[in-house]
Amino acid sequence: MHNRSVPADIILPHIVYEDLPAAIDWLKRVFGFQEHYRYGDPVNGAQLHLGNAYIMVRKSRGPEKGPATLGFGTQSLTIFVDDVEAQFQRVSHGGAKIVEQINDTIYGEHQFGVEDLEGHHWLFSRHGKDVAPEAWGAQLG
Repeated sequence: MHNRSVPADIILPHIVYEDLPAAIDWLKRVFGFQEHYRYGDPVNGAQLHLGNAYIMVRKSRGPEKGPATLGFGTQSLTIFVDDVEAQFQRVSHGGAKIVEQINDTIYGEHQFGVEDLEGHHWLFSRHGKDVAPEAWGAQLG
């Protein structure tokens, strides 16, 4: 389904982790990501995917810090999945911190929110219906 309010497949985020090997294992075990590749010895980066959603993860370096170190979140990432309820069961049983229960948004998404092991905020979402942005109060640019 296409939702004009929430486009997908347009960006490849790079996410920083303090303990990269632990993060890779956690993202695979809890969220269900699959590893495409990793690089460095010891590992300092990897590309993972869940369905068609790809992410790069890498070890923090220099002044870069993650939410756990900073004490606050820095971004939110949305991953589109076919079965939101099954993903919710997987991540809640895997130990992710649920920060938003499954809900239907005014802009047409069926989703829930979690934090990962280092405090990054994630939404797992499915297009529930096609909603024009102006129908829920957005102003087109």
